[in-house]
Amino acid sequence: MKKTTLFPLVGVLVAVSACDRGPVPSALPTTTTSAAHPAELARTSAVGAYTGMWEAFADAGVTSDPDSQQLGQHAVGIALDKLKRSLRSDRDKGLVSRGKPVLDPKASDVKPADAPTRVEVTDCGDSTNWLKYRKDTNLLADDVPGGRRLIEAAVDKQPDSTWKVSDWAVHEIGSC
Repeated sequence: MKKTTLFPLVGVLVAVSACDRGPVPSALPTTTTSAAHPAELARTSAVGAYTGMWEAFADAGVTSDPDSQQLGQHAVGIALDKLKRSLRSDRDKGLVSRGKPVLDPKASDVKPADAPTRVEVTDCGDSTNWLKYRKDTNLLADDVPGGRRLIEAAVDKQPDSTWKVSDWAVHEIGSC
């Protein structure tokens, strides 16, 4: 399975010396640009926010803590409310989460392309090893297995120029 890389590789230069005794160039040309395209920076930032949100949610799920400060570092508005409601519900039911989701997010749309403020992220997240347990007995909460699901998220640029998930939807198991 693919893992998410939060920082893309901008460029790699490899010099190989040959046994040739010919002249050595004084400087090699560079292909790296001084600034990345705004849409690419937005994609990278949005995927980082998306991944950070699920990592924070999984961490908070260990104790079903809806007040975890990590949640607000990656999510706002409806997205943050959904996370907190889910954790509060689990806490009230005596449930905790164990494991971590496996993510493979892609930035599917950037709006507007020249000065992005919103990025749509799609993912086929895998919850096979991220399940709910009864806190008092350490037994699985139900017999519903995890699996691969389509996840769609909106990630918006904030007034302070950070990117945060503003809404998300998780579809049924087998939807991707």
